[in-house]
Amino acid sequence: MEFVSGWTSPELTAAPAGGERTGPGGSGERAACVMCGEPTEYPAHTRGATLCPVCEWQEAERFSCACS
Repeated sequence: MEFVSGWTSPELTAAPAGGERTGPGGSGERAACVMCGEPTEYPAHTRGATLCPVCEWQEAERFSCACS
């Protein structure tokens, strides 16, 4: 029996400077963030307003409730 961990080396999953991702499940061009223009985690054909992880975090902080 062979053990498969599911671990993928960072070289295969890191996004190159050109905004394209290589490796399993991430091939192709990445959508640009609608706020800052940086590449996102989403494919270029994704519908809707795509945000990069930084802008997603900032947007979530803006709309979070500080009532507690």
